[in-house]
Amino acid sequence: MLLLIIFFALVGYAIGGATGLFIGGVLGWWLARRLAKRLREARMRLQEGFLESIFSVMGCLCQADGKVTEGELSVAEKLFDQMHLQGAQRAKARAAFERGRADNFDLDAELANVGRLTRHQPVMRQVFLQVQLSAIAADGVLHPEEHEMIVRVARGIGCSEAEVQQIEAMLHGAAANSQGASEEALKDAYRVLGVGEEASDAEIKKAYRRLMSQNHPDKLAGKGLPESMREVAQARTSEIGNAYERIRKARDNQA
Repeated sequence: MLLLIIFFALVGYAIGGATGLFIGGVLGWWLARRLAKRLREARMRLQEGFLESIFSVMGCLCQADGKVTEGELSVAEKLFDQMHLQGAQRAKARAAFERGRADNFDLDAELANVGRLTRHQPVMRQVFLQVQLSAIAADGVLHPEEHEMIVRVARGIGCSEAEVQQIEAMLHGAAANSQGASEEALKDAYRVLGVGEEASDAEIKKAYRRLMSQNHPDKLAGKGLPESMREVAQARTSEIGNAYERIRKARDNQA
């Protein structure tokens, strides 16, 4: 924004000297404020649309096996709490959830909208998908209908099968709530970092650092992630760190 003010001030000076400098600076300041306002409004629309899509698609997925369980409803309410949604915001989130449960809900159109909102932002798509997986796995069982739906969601928003596996591994690790290095936990840790078990220590560290940078809450906020979802982003970085520690400790024990 400062560059815009300076640019117009210099143009004004070149045209009208000191008077032009003043007029150009004022014009640049006015335009900078207008631009900043429009950018804020655009970001707010993106955030509101992202949240509404999260809850409407969640409602649709939870309804995939024919009913919404108490566990799935509990996850939705817990997410409302985690995101500190109160009053009108919470009512809007619940309304979106119920909209997704309706028979006439157009899932494909909603997913296409998410794809537009998260264009060129793969981590935002992954956060979206992670929330959906958390909800439908709340009852401890991933029904065939739910699995088909989550694959459909992943494809609809542009996630690859590898990204789905990575997110599933993150959820497994979070559910285990342990830094242990059991065989299955270790396999999940490699999936979280997106590397093979044959990867070198240097490759593993590089993957870890890249993911921590990509998933940093401040960086995601800059790309449009609602501030209310900061804790969701923090949970992702926490599990990435846990996965790295599992691998590092397992390799230290083998040395």
